[in-house]
Amino acid sequence: MIRKTTRGICVWALSGMLVISVAAGCSNAGSSSSTTSTPPPTGNNVAAITVNGGPATGDGIPYPNGAFTSVTICVPGSTTNCQTIDGILVDTGSFGLRIQSSALTLSLPQQVDANNNPMVECGEFGSGFTWGPVQTTDLTISGETASSLPIQVVGSPNYPDTDANGAATCSNGEAGTVYDLNSVENMGANGILGVGLLAQDCGSACTLSGPSNPDLYYSCSTAATCTATTEALTSQVVNPVALFATDNNGVIVELPAVAAATATTSVNGYLIFGIGTETNNGLGTATVYGVDPNTGNFTTVYNNVSYDDASFIDLGSEVIFFLDPTTTGMLTCQNISSLYCPTSNTTFSVTNEGTNGNSGTISFVVGNGESLTSNSSYNAINGLAGPLSGAFDWGLPFFFGRNVYTAIDCQNPPNNCQTTPAGTGPYWAY
Repeated sequence: MIRKTTRGICVWALSGMLVISVAAGCSNAGSSSSTTSTPPPTGNNVAAITVNGGPATGDGIPYPNGAFTSVTICVPGSTTNCQTIDGILVDTGSFGLRIQSSALTLSLPQQVDANNNPMVECGEFGSGFTWGPVQTTDLTISGETASSLPIQVVGSPNYPDTDANGAATCSNGEAGTVYDLNSVENMGANGILGVGLLAQDCGSACTLSGPSNPDLYYSCSTAATCTATTEALTSQVVNPVALFATDNNGVIVELPAVAAATATTSVNGYLIFGIGTETNNGLGTATVYGVDPNTGNFTTVYNNVSYDDASFIDLGSEVIFFLDPTTTGMLTCQNISSLYCPTSNTTFSVTNEGTNGNSGTISFVVGNGESLTSNSSYNAINGLAGPLSGAFDWGLPFFFGRNVYTAIDCQNPPNNCQTTPAGTGPYWAY
């Protein structure tokens, strides 16, 4: 969920996936489908989400197929020094809360190391990076609260992504890309709420010294002098759900159906916290798919070929990215190479396999990407897909018309998560 744009072609690329967007000046052709919201779940563990293009204005391009919500953050310990921020992208493909500094009016406590140097993070996404200080807040969403939550404040002017010689620290480092997501315009959101399968955004690798450390966390003796360092598990940017007092073992994403290969202006859905912890979040008959606890990935089989440990559930991606044109037999779009443009709607059938031995077949329809994204008023689009060699990124279109569960791996701190009806995470289910 991080994007980049080529002006005039109306394409964005998001962290780990590609985001397709329609800018002013793109054509207004397109199709609409009627959608019906399911009866709304109720409870203190239910947050509203909407697929509506997000908060980008001015030079920013709307973010179709992005699910947005609101969060309230407070100075730790305060119930009055607080701020509610909307336009927060909900993402099951990342972990932790990241807030754009331009959307933040509070002054939050800065995390420091043993030498009292501020800690700053280089957040990595598939096609972009976030750079900014690690600060602490009390987060409330719906009726759930995560106290003393480490978050990343993105794009802080106090910590530019350059050293004293003008060289970039994050964008030319381990992130592997020079695309900057440190603005609402570039990210397409006021922040990211990462509620995926893992608790921390880095895990044990960032606790290690030496070359095994991926260099996500930095100690900054000055704003322009930042050195990669270790970061304890309890200090890392953490999945907020894992810090809830209850309903802390995972989430359910509920979005209404959108007919295959059609689009509509917006849809409303729900983010439900906890799995099997309340009367409104049971697993029911959902099939549970175990994942690799290190990667959060599972296996997908297509045309008798197994793509082992190469599939992931990713609400933050606007499309289903899978395989390459040679394998799928589909051409990419002439003007949007990140999307498939079949000459007619094409149905694919694949089998997902969990590490627990469960498997299930799923069919999905791929439509013409240029046609589906041609209308700037349509932000909920089913049928978008694009190439991703040797892998499957199950983006937001997969979630239409389904209740999708993601259970958190709580083996590492904060490890206070409740057990789900299917045991401990990580797993996903639908």
